[in-house]
Amino acid sequence: MKKIKNWMPLIALAVAVVLAFGNSEKVKADDKDTGSAVGSQDAQTIADGVKIGSVDVSGMTGSDAKNAVTEYINSLKAATFTLTGAEDKTVEATAEDMGVTADVDSAVEKARAVGKSGSLIRRYKETQELEKSDVVIDMKLQVDKQKTANLLYANGDSLNVKAVNMGLKRENGAFTIIDGQDGQEVDYVQSVYAINDFLVDQWDGSNNTIQLVVNDVKPEGSEEELAKVKDVLGTFTTTFPLNSAGRTQNVTRGCESINGSVVYPGEEFSADAAMRPYTEDNGYALAASYSNGTTVESFGGGICQVSTTLYNAVIRAELEVTARFNHSMTVGYVDLSADAAIAGDYKDFKFVNNSDAPIYIEGSCSGGVLTFTVYGEETRPANRQVSFESETLETINPEVQYNVTSSQPVGYYHVDQSSHTGYKARLWKVVTVDGVEQSREVFNNSTYKASPKIITVGTGGASEEQAAQIQGAVGSNDEAQIQGAIAAVQGEIAAAADPNAQNPDQQPTDPNAQQPADQQQTDPNAQQPADPNAQQSTDTQTTPTDQGTNTTDSGSGTADQTSGTTDPNAQAATNP
Repeated sequence: MKKIKNWMPLIALAVAVVLAFGNSEKVKADDKDTGSAVGSQDAQTIADGVKIGSVDVSGMTGSDAKNAVTEYINSLKAATFTLTGAEDKTVEATAEDMGVTADVDSAVEKARAVGKSGSLIRRYKETQELEKSDVVIDMKLQVDKQKTANLLYANGDSLNVKAVNMGLKRENGAFTIIDGQDGQEVDYVQSVYAINDFLVDQWDGSNNTIQLVVNDVKPEGSEEELAKVKDVLGTFTTTFPLNSAGRTQNVTRGCESINGSVVYPGEEFSADAAMRPYTEDNGYALAASYSNGTTVESFGGGICQVSTTLYNAVIRAELEVTARFNHSMTVGYVDLSADAAIAGDYKDFKFVNNSDAPIYIEGSCSGGVLTFTVYGEETRPANRQVSFESETLETINPEVQYNVTSSQPVGYYHVDQSSHTGYKARLWKVVTVDGVEQSREVFNNSTYKASPKIITVGTGGASEEQAAQIQGAVGSNDEAQIQGAIAAVQGEIAAAADPNAQNPDQQPTDPNAQQPADQQQTDPNAQQPADPNAQQSTDTQTTPTDQGTNTTDSGSGTADQTSGTTDPNAQAATNP
């Protein structure tokens, strides 16, 4: 009898569960038998008192609950965070910037299951708990770690305080050491985990501040290292005329940006990065540049002469060239294949200091003379010399293109663009010891596009027949025929404008007899002599008048096989 009494509470609980859930189970069975939509999962509403996070989903269907929770998550994405980096430098970012999401489907399924899944006893207990207090389904947020890392990398300059390496200053032929400064940099990997932990475990959905993980960075260099910098490893000079104030300003500004640079062993130097940005605020002016086979005005026009002069000094110092591209068309300040263009984000001159000591770059620009000298520790034999020779492999003659327009009068013959001859060339590196050649190898290859001469011919004031006559001559692409057609049409127009040119009482003239020029009839198919007063042109190679010429070079070294060719699809301007 005592044993039966011990089982009574459990029996009572079982009876209560059956009474509580028996009818609902019957309904579910009936619904299943009839295929009623009421028995579908979505039609089963979530029990009262159930929350997903802070969202009350009581009495909602699964789809309604999903929509409500998704809307809540989307509202969280607008929250703003202040990410604090080195020395209290900050960047603002939203939760969406860091890819904050949640597994909404899983949370909704858990909410739907409260009091409606598992054994009868389990469902009864959950129902009783709901009567006492709400059941909160924990919904863990998720952070896109890669997206967060990209965010930090993209804002590195705004979060970090870069260490300033020990440097050098050269004055009156002597070097002075400049002390460096400590820096601080964000530890990107650890900071991503710090952001993730805060958003997943601590965040309450409000705007907040997150402290990133920051490491101290010591400056590079020592007095012992910098004391090695004393020898000239390579130097090169180019010249330029002073007739373009903008170009002179740009070459001078670019030289100033590079002068005094110290590159430590293993470091890569970018000429483009050192001179950017090419803006008026940064001291640059409008000057001639190459763009898609034409010459245009752009800020920084001329800085390619800076990168080219530096390139020639660097290769004579025998440092490792990692990026070099020739211009789309030839330049006048160095030989073919000895140039190094800068354009957009796809053409740059870069090199690595592959020596065992720091190097110092000295640049000077005055009176149309630009010089770069690379100083370092000389380890090459004094009797070993290096030189570079340009070889032309192929000459590509330019075409002549004519454009006909009725907006200009007959006789208008204007050269809109001068021609540039194209070339294929290569640069040889020659090493001698005591004046005796030891090696000769190809150093780079270059291709320069030919650029056509473009001429506009006017037909304004001509009849349709006369315009067709000029158009036909243009189609021949023969300058003599074009000039002849222009002269003939000009004569016809002049004759028609002179009332005495056609006298009805005048006797017919022998067609074989010589007549005055303004009365001669012109055979439209015959080749006419050129008008001696018409503007003439030549197809010889031309270069912008502000490009300058090469003067001196010196240095010694081993080969760098880096080469570059012109991108035919390039859109940004190169700055010759």
